[in-house]
Amino acid sequence: MSELEETPRTLSPVAFFSAIAVAILIGIGGLIWSYTLNSKLSTQQQELADAKATNVKLDAQLRETDERLNVATDELKTSLGLTQKQLDTRAQELQQRETREEQASARLASEQKQTAGQVAAVSSAVTDVKTDVGGVKTDVAKTQSDLATAISQLTSMKGDLSGHSSLIARNAEELEVLKHKGDRSYYEFTLAKGQKKPVGTVSLELKKADAKKSKFTLVVYSDDKEYEKKDRNLNEPLQFYSGKDPQLFEIVVNSVSAKNTVTGYLSTPKGAPVPAATGR
Repeated sequence: MSELEETPRTLSPVAFFSAIAVAILIGIGGLIWSYTLNSKLSTQQQELADAKATNVKLDAQLRETDERLNVATDELKTSLGLTQKQLDTRAQELQQRETREEQASARLASEQKQTAGQVAAVSSAVTDVKTDVGGVKTDVAKTQSDLATAISQLTSMKGDLSGHSSLIARNAEELEVLKHKGDRSYYEFTLAKGQKKPVGTVSLELKKADAKKSKFTLVVYSDDKEYEKKDRNLNEPLQFYSGKDPQLFEIVVNSVSAKNTVTGYLSTPKGAPVPAATGR
C-alpha cells in the first residue's frame, strides 16, 4: 500500500453507543410525536363527529322552526287577510254612512230653503189676505150700505089678503136686492097662456093675459087646492097660504107680453118646503 492511502477509521465504542442512544431518542421522540399527533387527530375527529351530530340536530331544529314559521306565517297571512277585509268593509260602511249623512244634510238644507221660501210666500200671502180682507170689509160695508139704500127704495105694497103687505121687486135688479136680503126664497117663472107649470112647491096656470091693460088671470094649485087670481095688475102681491103648517106665499108678475105670456116670481118663507128637483 501506498503511504498516501488512508487507513479505515473505526468508531470508538463511546461514539457507537452515543449514536445508538441518539437514534433511540429520536425513535422515542418520533413515537411520542406520532402518539400525540394520533391522539390529537382522534380528538379532532371526535370533535368533528360531535360537530356533525350537532349540525344534524341543529338542521332538524331549523327545519322544525321553518315549518313552525311557515305555519305562523300562513296563520298571520290569513289573520291579516281577514283583518284587511274587515277594515275594507268598515271603511266602505263609513263611506256609505258619510254619503248618506251628506245627502241627508243636503236634503235638510233644501227642505229648509224650501220651507223658508214657503214661509215667505205664506207671509206674503197673509199680507195680501189681510189687505184683501180689509178691502172685503170695506166692500161688504159698502155693499151693506148699498143694500140698505136699495131696500129702502123698494116699494112696499099690501097684498090681496087683508092686512098683509110686503116689499116687492118690479124688475130683475130689485129682485136681486130681495134675494140678498136673505129672509125669503125666490123662484122666477115665465108662463104662457093655457100652460100649467110647477114653480117651487106649487103649480101655476095662466088663464088670461091682457098686455094693453097690463092685467092677467092665473090659477094657483097648492095642497090639492086651487086659488084663482082674476084680473090682477102688474106688481100686485098675490098671496096665499101653503104647507102642512100654513105659511104665507106670494106671487108677483112684473110683465105681460103681447104673446100672451107673463113673467114674475114666487116668494116663499125660508122655513117653507123646497122642491126636491132644485134642492133649494
